[in-house]
Amino acid sequence: MRAMKMTANRLCRCLGMAAFISAAAHAAGYPAKSVRVIVGLAPGGGTDISARILAQKLSDTLGQSFVVDNRPGAGSMLGTELAARATPDGYTLNFVSPEFTVNPSLQRNMPYDTVRDFAPIVRVVQSQYFLSMRNPAPVNSVSELIALAKAKPGQLNYASSGNGSANHLAGELFKTMAGVSMVHVPYKGAAPATTALLAGEVQVMFSSTTSIIQHVKAGRIKALATTGPHRTPIAPEIPTVAESGLPGFVVTGWFGLLAPALTPKSIIDRLNAEVNRVLPGLRERYGEHGTEPVGGTPQEFAAFIKAEIAKWAKVVQASGAKPD
Repeated sequence: MRAMKMTANRLCRCLGMAAFISAAAHAAGYPAKSVRVIVGLAPGGGTDISARILAQKLSDTLGQSFVVDNRPGAGSMLGTELAARATPDGYTLNFVSPEFTVNPSLQRNMPYDTVRDFAPIVRVVQSQYFLSMRNPAPVNSVSELIALAKAKPGQLNYASSGNGSANHLAGELFKTMAGVSMVHVPYKGAAPATTALLAGEVQVMFSSTTSIIQHVKAGRIKALATTGPHRTPIAPEIPTVAESGLPGFVVTGWFGLLAPALTPKSIIDRLNAEVNRVLPGLRERYGEHGTEPVGGTPQEFAAFIKAEIAKWAKVVQASGAKPD
């Protein structure tokens, strides 16, 4: 019996060592082919642009193509489900935005578990939003917009990049805090929502700096304010919402990289290390789009995701927001 136990123990140790060696070898040779990076929103928006900047850099530094695959729909859940069900081998990744942490409290019968079905890799960048209107805008400040919305209850439409998106919830929070009524019009991504704003189909939008800054600089869009706790370096002349008519209003954005659950830790660590290594060199490129690199460990990103889920759950409950 003792001999059998010793044999079993040796077998377990051998199997453990074999698994360790296999994982290490897998990481050492990773990536050996192209990597798909799923984005659950339409091309041209802030999430898409930020994903493509990183994907191009990883393609250059790791010697294999990182290909962005846009799969918009259902508030980003279509693409996210596709990523959750992918083989956990490091060759399918998911580039996510705040929608990822909003959906658990907003959507019913989600086809995946936000925490259980994913392995966080790294939070890539953070940003804030512009409270935007098409030029020529009928108002010049947040306080004037609030006055207009109160004078015309239910007559102003605001666009978002989809049900459950961060700019959807930003609009709902704005309505609640300002005591106004506006109609939510969801689109399949920031790019079509921005097109609708430019065409005058909607009057208001909380736009990511990435997707809107070129239009602001060209004078096609008027940015009334930014949503962060302080003014953005990309447009320091634009006040925050809090300082221009709605004290206490703060909404920030972020983008991060995930893998399907059960992806080998060695690959998660390899990707995390590489992203952290290249991010400083992308600061200027991301800065052109109003975002700034974050980085950090997988554990930090996991904790951040759980905190964001809890935060947005409170916003959804307080605002009564529902998917249209």
